[in-house]
Amino acid sequence: MSTRKLVLFDLDHTLLDGDSDVLWCEFLMDRGVLDRAVFEPRNRRMEADYKAGTVSVQAFCEFYVGTLAGRTAQEWQPLREDFLDECIAPRLLAAGRECIEAHRQDADQLVLTTATNRFITELTARELGIDHLIATECELGADGRFTGAVAGALNMREGKVARLHEWLAGFGRMLQAEDSVFYSDSINDLPLLAAVREAVAVDPDPRLAAEAARRGWALRRWRK
Repeated sequence: MSTRKLVLFDLDHTLLDGDSDVLWCEFLMDRGVLDRAVFEPRNRRMEADYKAGTVSVQAFCEFYVGTLAGRTAQEWQPLREDFLDECIAPRLLAAGRECIEAHRQDADQLVLTTATNRFITELTARELGIDHLIATECELGADGRFTGAVAGALNMREGKVARLHEWLAGFGRMLQAEDSVFYSDSINDLPLLAAVREAVAVDPDPRLAAEAARRGWALRRWRK
């Protein structure tokens, strides 16, 4: 058993006022990379289905990873950096940053766990000072270009639990033995919230708010 508390954070609508995937698509439409007339209705529909918890894990992750198809990480890098500066950093909640810092001062082990793909979120984790990121992975072709497909187990719903078990196993640890806490806003994260020792609902969606009240979970309000 680790002597450090394992502290897990969801990203979208928890630490971030918004959804990384949706913001990424908006950013690409503003830059003319995606055709707004074609893509915007699909983006809005996917966002609504995610909030309702009705979209399949595969469909959700592939929809957004698909925006990367055809370019290498190096080719995307300037846009990715602009995206962080213009769209993500200004939306990171002050209360979330304060919570991260409080856990850091306690020498807890911090992990960002998100359904959004690693390529989009690894700069966000760095901005927040979180060393460990568990995210959906993107497939690369033999030429180093993103294929638009996902790779490996998807980090969403039950997948967040499976991926966390896999990550801990790499250190010879088990979740059941960890002093663990998870902060999330979404009913999609119910499996992981139920798996940790301490669940914290942050500005929860209506379904998670009801579940948190039923289970007696802590509630936090990070938005003004």
